Formats: sequence, C-alpha cells, structure tokens
Amino acid sequence: MAPPFRPKQARPAGNRPGGHARRAGAPPPHRPGDIDEAVLYGVHPVVEALRNPHRRFRRLLATENALRRLREEIGDLPVEAELVRPSEIDRLLTPDSVHQGLYLVCEPLPSPDLDSLPDDAVVLALDQITDPHNVGAILRSAAAFGAAAVIVTIRHSPAATGVLAKSASGALEHVPLVAVRNLGDALETLGKRGFLRLGFDSEGDVALEEVALRRPLVMVMGAEGKGLRQRTRELCDHVARLEVPGAITSLNVSNATAIALYAASRRR
Repeated sequence: MAPPFRPKQARPAGNRPGGHARRAGAPPPHRPGDIDEAVLYGVHPVVEALRNPHRRFRRLLATENALRRLREEIGDLPVEAELVRPSEIDRLLTPDSVHQGLYLVCEPLPSPDLDSLPDDAVVLALDQITDPHNVGAILRSAAAFGAAAVIVTIRHSPAATGVLAKSASGALEHVPLVAVRNLGDALETLGKRGFLRLGFDSEGDVALEEVALRRPLVMVMGAEGKGLRQRTRELCDHVARLEVPGAITSLNVSNATAIALYAASRRR
C-alpha cells in the first residue's frame, strides 16, 4: 500500500530555486501585482505556462496520464514533475476545482508599466471587478482579440492565480496584467498619451456604433452591480452602451467585454 501523500517543501527545479507551495484552496491575496507565487491547474493554464519562457517554476505535480499528455504536447519539460495520484492534487484544491491531473506552482509574471504600452494599443481597464471567473474570462477574450494588456487595480482585484488562471485558460501567458494603485490616475496618464478612453455602461450616453473609434484605445469596464465609479466615468472621453435587441439589456461584464473587443477589432 502506498504511503499517504504529504506536500513537501518545494525543491529547486527548472530555472528557479525552491519555495513553499501555498494551498490553492486558501484565499488568495487581493493583490494581483503583489503575490509571491501563482498556483495554476488544468491542462490549458499549465501547458501555456510551461511554454512561456518568462515563467519561473517551483513545483509541478502530475498524474501519470497527465504527464504523458504534457510530454506529447511540449516534449522536454522545463521543470521536474512529481508523479502523484489524482486524489493527492484534490487535497490541495477546493472540491469544485477541475485540475485534469496537473498542478503547477510558479512565480507570478511581472506587471509591466503603463509607459510600456504601444502607441497603437487596444487595452482594457477593469474598475474593481472582483470575481476571478469574470476576470479570467475577460483575459481569455483579450487574448483572442489581441489586446495589448488588461489594467487592474492592486486592491479590489483578484490575484492572478487559482480560479482566475483556470478561467483564463492560458491567457495569462499572452496578455499582461498591468497592476496600478489608482485607476483614475492611470486613465489620466493614458489620456495624456493620446489614448481614447471609452467607458461602458448599459445606460451610457452614446451607442458604441456612434463612437468614432481610434487607437490607442482603452476600454473601461465597471464592476457588475456598481458599474463605473464616479471619477472613472468622469475621466472617460465617452461612456458608451451596447445596443442589444432583447428584453434584457444588461450583460455579464465578461460577455460585454467580448462584444466590445469584437466591435473594436471589426472597426480597426
């Protein structure tokens, strides 16, 4: 009978000295730009992270079948894998987590500065959106439509780990999160650089179709229920609404973001 699995102190692996793996089920810090490690699980998040040359890895747990699939997709792995049973990963996660036999601990990706954004960029700014499922889905749409970055606040935003990373399905490796202390100050800075600042609200002053879009462009999305905060709204050049024909005119923020990105890409 195999001995029970006990998480060990992470060993030096890949291109990074070892560290201690936090239980993924524990509440993550509310600081996307200030976490000391990221926990990724599931096939897409883990595969994309392992392919990212900018990631620094601490620990990889994999079941036999998942490890075989990883090697088929990637070949030589950049970090030594520890072979475990599925139940051993289950113990590290909340009961509803779908890990598909893969659990990776790595360093968080660095948060770039606003100054590094390209002059022709389309970026998103999230005004205190706290649901990690929504932020993950927004990142996935941002990657699909080629957004240059997603701006979040250091406080009142979910950490780039766990549920957010799983919902993003690998998009964390392709769209940088720019963590700022004050979203209003960030919008002021982008305005001085010539960014068109376009806020979204179901009761916006103008329909999106009526706005003359141009680059650089920052699209500002508000939290569900609260919407855009007062200063955020005042700093937008336009506050637009998405015209929808049905009885329900208020969309989930991740769905609204995907539609806005699609519209911006079509009118490039």
